[in-house]
Amino acid sequence: MTRGPHQTPPIRVHRRGLKDNRAYYDEFSHWYERERHHGYHRFLDEMALHLLAPYLDDRRVLEVGCGTGLILQRVTERTAHAVGIDLSAGMLGPAKARGLRVVQAGAGSLPFRDASFDTVYSFKVLAHVQDIDQALSEMIRVTRPGGQLVLEFYNRDSLRWLIKRFKPAHAVSEKTTDHEVFTRYDSLSELERRVGDVPGGRALLRDIQGIRVVTPWAGVLRWPLFGGLIHSLERRLATSPLARYAGFLVLVLERQSTSQSTLFSE
Repeated sequence: MTRGPHQTPPIRVHRRGLKDNRAYYDEFSHWYERERHHGYHRFLDEMALHLLAPYLDDRRVLEVGCGTGLILQRVTERTAHAVGIDLSAGMLGPAKARGLRVVQAGAGSLPFRDASFDTVYSFKVLAHVQDIDQALSEMIRVTRPGGQLVLEFYNRDSLRWLIKRFKPAHAVSEKTTDHEVFTRYDSLSELERRVGDVPGGRALLRDIQGIRVVTPWAGVLRWPLFGGLIHSLERRLATSPLARYAGFLVLVLERQSTSQSTLFSE
């Protein structure tokens, strides 16, 4: 795949000494839920569910990178059928204990037939997938024509990126810092190109949404009253034009049929 002269590659924050993703997430699984039920991490999950809401009712749904199943559990309550995949057996242990349908697999090789799902979504995961083009192709493949994909990426054109760019390493698990985990920040234009480059033009970008549009740092969400105001404001801005500057870009794609792909490519 080649880039034109004016296309900028995504920025990878950390290049050296990276840990294997599967091994890291197996280790991280023991820490994962320590802070996920309150504060900043609960805010992220609630925002994800808020943006997913229009694409759940009575649908067949796949979560790519379901982790321990915190979001998938809530999604399952509203869907006709929901299943999650994750690379890490350690992460899937708690998901299975919750009684969720989960499969161990990577985003680049989904063990499902073409057009199996009405909605495919992924949050907090795709920025850590190195072969993102293969993952995009696979997620589009398993979505039915007319179905939606709701996909979150880390945004290079955001305050969050600037902070991450210059801050020192910090622990994300007992044995790992964030500088040891593969992390990619994309611009919106780069993501648009990636979607357009999926073979056959099989998906169209229908909407651009965002999470963490105005939240300057995670800790403000713990402040009495102010944290609630920020959360309320974030819900309003998530689908506004300012969403393209959010720390987390959420793209809503629509899977095209073969005939539609041919029509749009001419």
